[in-house]
Amino acid sequence: MNTTLFQIISLVIFCIAIVHTFSTKYFEKVAKRSIKHSGIWSLLGEVEVVFGFWSFVMLIFMYWFEGGEKTVNYIDSRNFREPLFIFAIMVIAGTKQIIQFVTSIVKIFAKVIPLKNMVGIYFVTLTIVPLFGSLITEPGAMTLAALILRELFYSQNISKKLKYATLGVLFVNISVGGILTPFAAPPVLMVADKWGWDIWFMLSNFGWRAIIIILVNSLSVTFYFQKELKEIISKPIQENLILPKSTIVVHLLLLSGIVYYSHHPVIFLSIFLFFLGITNAYPQYQNKLLIREGLMIAFFLSGLIVLGGQQQWWLQKILSEMGLDAIYFGAIALTTITDNAAITYLASLVEGISDEFKYAIVAGAVTGGGMTIIANAPNPAGFSILKNNFEDGAISNVRLFVAAMLPTFVAILVFKFL
Repeated sequence: MNTTLFQIISLVIFCIAIVHTFSTKYFEKVAKRSIKHSGIWSLLGEVEVVFGFWSFVMLIFMYWFEGGEKTVNYIDSRNFREPLFIFAIMVIAGTKQIIQFVTSIVKIFAKVIPLKNMVGIYFVTLTIVPLFGSLITEPGAMTLAALILRELFYSQNISKKLKYATLGVLFVNISVGGILTPFAAPPVLMVADKWGWDIWFMLSNFGWRAIIIILVNSLSVTFYFQKELKEIISKPIQENLILPKSTIVVHLLLLSGIVYYSHHPVIFLSIFLFFLGITNAYPQYQNKLLIREGLMIAFFLSGLIVLGGQQQWWLQKILSEMGLDAIYFGAIALTTITDNAAITYLASLVEGISDEFKYAIVAGAVTGGGMTIIANAPNPAGFSILKNNFEDGAISNVRLFVAAMLPTFVAILVFKFL
């Protein structure tokens, strides 16, 4: 009886957290009006705090209903590898060395396409960098793309319409850009080993479709806003510092090591600590590390893992009773209110499912991965990096949802009919 009641309470808290995610602007307005308690209202107005905060609330109820031992055992049973990895990859991908290296590649590609100046750079950033996600993982690609877009475009006086349209395309492209390989996209990572999906399977079933989706989305937004993009003044990133090539090589090696050992937290965190030592030894070649931003994202995802772990009782039941079309569109819908990796993980627990079912659930999960901040693990990173360039330093979740609808529709057409 207590367990059933607690499950209902956990679902109610989960729903409250989702509503809170879409209501952070309200808390920010309250913070400006309140003098005595502005700090706590500002804290609740941070999107990255939401799921971590409500996970604490849920754990209090768990302690009350099930006792301290079960609560501790539940926390110990959660796998926090992904938040730790995203924290490490976000910090190192946000360094001058990695940004300059990727930006130079973006500019090389921009020179060989028929789109000139900032129009070409904009298109390549939304195309090549998300595809890099299949190598450096989606969180790494999101961090790099968001930083490049912030420096070259969002920092200038571009329209709100362009800001949100870019954000919608970026989130959708990142969500599908990591599925060329079996290790880079969180929803694929959850099922690849169990279902025996290797790189050739991913390329032949998902990869070429992902490339088409990214190209169509990037071309569409680029041509629609080409007049405004042509008016943007070109400027270099991190223009005040010439970096020794050796520092760039070292950062790339460390980044590669973290990606290669992404399944082993002790190893990649050890590499990350070595990276911190390097940056401390040569501070003259470093920018401000994204430590705070990375910790906030890790806190957000950890909260989602704690809260999401108590939703299995209803999510898995829904997934197991759906047909192919229902599972595809159902996965898209469920992804808007929970992490898409959680959807595919729960699907992997259902025994005896067909190959068509597996394709539908993963395709649906990555299709809907750009529509909300909680839909895909890398989204909070992009959200955190870009939010200060929006009005009042906040991104409207409703506007993001609307902006992501068209690129999501493109993904639906490709995954369903090609």
